[in-house]
Amino acid sequence: MKKPTILKGKAIVVRNDKNEPIDDIDTDMIFHNKYLHITDINEMGQYAFDNLDDWKDFAKKTKKGTILILGANFGSGSSRQQAVDCFTALGVQALIAKSYGAIYKRNAINAGMPLLLADIIDSTSDIISGDEIEVNLETGLIKNITKKKDYQAKGMSKVQMDIYLVGNLFDYAKGM
Repeated sequence: MKKPTILKGKAIVVRNDKNEPIDDIDTDMIFHNKYLHITDINEMGQYAFDNLDDWKDFAKKTKKGTILILGANFGSGSSRQQAVDCFTALGVQALIAKSYGAIYKRNAINAGMPLLLADIIDSTSDIISGDEIEVNLETGLIKNITKKKDYQAKGMSKVQMDIYLVGNLFDYAKGM
């Protein structure tokens, strides 16, 4: 079954209580080290953002098909794969951030998680959680269907797209 290159879902915009983007969310905030003993991906989702102030109930509010919109340097810190897999377990379709921690970015791409780079979250952004958005992974075009407004992200690279389409880096390498 071919994976879609155009994703549609509800946005969750990660901001603080002052409506500002939260930059520098590290892997310990995404998936706390006290849960590293969990190896079943199906159990990881419930702990996503469990160590991020004001976001501890994220897993309960997240629906399959969610598209996360994030600040700068998302996923900095350690190389724990659970920080990617917890979003997969929840059915998060894609991540859109100003920038990513280098190791997190590589882990997410290798796991087949769509990542886009876009500077669309700031304190004045009109994208809010709950808006219906459409994301073209190839071109980077983001459509806010709710507000009828478009944004431009950097589309996925050819290799990133190829890995996503086959599922993950291991399956991609088998086809080489």
